[in-house]
Amino acid sequence: MIETTEYSRRATALPTATNADARNAGLQDLVQILQRQQSSKIDMVAPASAFSAHHANINVHGVSILSERGVTKADGTYRPTTVADEGIAAKLGIPLAYLRRMRAEMPALYDTNVNSWLAQDPNRKFLLRGFIGEAGGEGVLRAVLSDSYKMIDNFDVLVAALDGVRASGHGVKITGCDLTERRMIVRVESEHVAVHARQLLRGYRSPFNGQSGDELPIVSAGFVITNSEVGAGALTITPRIVFRVCENGLTLTKDALRAVHLGAKLDAGVIRWSDDTEAKNLELITMRARDAVSTFLDRAYVEKKLAEIERAAGREVTDPVQTVEVVAKKLRFADGVRESVLNHFIKGGQTTAGGIMQAITATAQTLDNADEAFELESQALAALSLAI
Repeated sequence: MIETTEYSRRATALPTATNADARNAGLQDLVQILQRQQSSKIDMVAPASAFSAHHANINVHGVSILSERGVTKADGTYRPTTVADEGIAAKLGIPLAYLRRMRAEMPALYDTNVNSWLAQDPNRKFLLRGFIGEAGGEGVLRAVLSDSYKMIDNFDVLVAALDGVRASGHGVKITGCDLTERRMIVRVESEHVAVHARQLLRGYRSPFNGQSGDELPIVSAGFVITNSEVGAGALTITPRIVFRVCENGLTLTKDALRAVHLGAKLDAGVIRWSDDTEAKNLELITMRARDAVSTFLDRAYVEKKLAEIERAAGREVTDPVQTVEVVAKKLRFADGVRESVLNHFIKGGQTTAGGIMQAITATAQTLDNADEAFELESQALAALSLAI
């Protein structure tokens, strides 16, 4: 059985199909967004000669798409997202910081650079992923990728993964979903696997409600499903431990199940959809989700991981300011994140390396940017090993 939790902390308004940012959305909201996006998507494999930059947008010309919906003309103007600009920079060998500066300050120079490098190899093919503009207007260029990129879309991943969870028969709840230009994130928590973590939570208090970890020293087993349609990472299912006293989530990235988006090269202008291939891909995702439930939502697994964490978490932190400074520098935290981590460490009252870890996962909860929150939470165990 799968239940949903309307997770309210830092929840944001629902986006349109072409504006992908959603933070701490419910499962049904995520499904609605993904369904809207599916109807607006356009994917094209085009040679460099078929597109060009104009006013820092990308114009596509002479490309038709053969898909399950029939023949679609791809010609038009597409506004690159931040992720698409990153792809353009990487594929054409243009320094990203320079490309961003040209977009902001000198669009004509942006056009000159992009078009000049495209002209160097006009037959080179790329996969362009976008959204069609409304009423024939400007569309959105989501990503510029290799023509061998294997497309595993968020909606298909979500449906297949939830099918795998249901097939396991293990009761879970969806505690929050994020959707950004880069990735989809779905947090799953077990209703039944609750483990005591008295040593790890000794002396800790929630910075959100002041509740003591000594009073509620329990963690839940869970995992997080992530997928990128735009080349920002593999499909992953990563184990996650949730501290009930504060709802901090700790992702165990070393144990993640991954499926890399690599496939055969696609023909120019044609996206072929093989029902057989699609069915096999989705079956694999379903199986991985079922395996994740049996592996990660297991009491012995959680107890083993807690024991490993506890060995490092008990080290005393004698100079919090210096320790946070070292951790922030090595993990490249922004100044605002560093300050928030220090504040949460002080509020948490746990003067150990484990307190640093909790301060990082607590800070992650407060960030509006879902990508930044995801990356920060994934660094908590690395910070634990750095905290001395």
